[in-house]
Amino acid sequence: MPELSAIVITKNEAANIGDCLDSLEFCDERIVVDCGSTDATVEIARRKGARVEFHKWAGDGPQRNFALSLATGTWVLNLDADERLSPELAAAIKSVIASGDADAWECPRLSNFCGRWMRHSGWYPDYVLRLFRRDRARFSDAIVHTRLVCDGVVKRLRPPLVHFATRQLEDALTRVNRYSTDKAQMLIASGRRVTFITGIGHGLFAFLRCYILRAGFLDGREGFLLAVINAEHSYYPYMKAWLLTRKPK
Repeated sequence: MPELSAIVITKNEAANIGDCLDSLEFCDERIVVDCGSTDATVEIARRKGARVEFHKWAGDGPQRNFALSLATGTWVLNLDADERLSPELAAAIKSVIASGDADAWECPRLSNFCGRWMRHSGWYPDYVLRLFRRDRARFSDAIVHTRLVCDGVVKRLRPPLVHFATRQLEDALTRVNRYSTDKAQMLIASGRRVTFITGIGHGLFAFLRCYILRAGFLDGREGFLLAVINAEHSYYPYMKAWLLTRKPK
């Protein structure tokens, strides 16, 4: 049985998947679950030696749980295509797997936004649970931003996970539109009452939290741009939900 499996879900990640898989070369198996890329994602992944499977998109959580069901290793490493393991983090992962001190491990994530490494704005240290025993964890069924639920001891690694979150502002705006539509549907399904003022309040608070409370102003001009993007992430789901549920005049 393989000791360590790596899983990555993709759609149109040709610019990222090659470097991501290269950083996972030490893993015993690398599994890519694609939901219908129209670029060279699948070809690149196969050329890098990864196992590639197609699975129709059903939401973030279900997609990752499908990938998890394909893994056969005792341990599983879950990465996004725009994330990379440094040699230091790879060495740390091999060390903790050998020691067996915990059932899952978080690592700090250092993210790049429009060319700048963000060390404030609530983005660092952004601890994410990425390494876990296969039989002790499962992803929630959330459509957007799933959470890994672990039944066991969770500890932290020191080397950071490198994250190329946003290369161009257009990428962030595209994600805002896509995620806000999914979140609006989740809000409607939850039965929560959504008003026009709700969206304004959530957007304003998200900006102030990122830029002021979490010292985003120390990240320079990119910090301001990120605060605006965070505000839009909070604002648009409520506005879309409000527009879909308001009573016609």
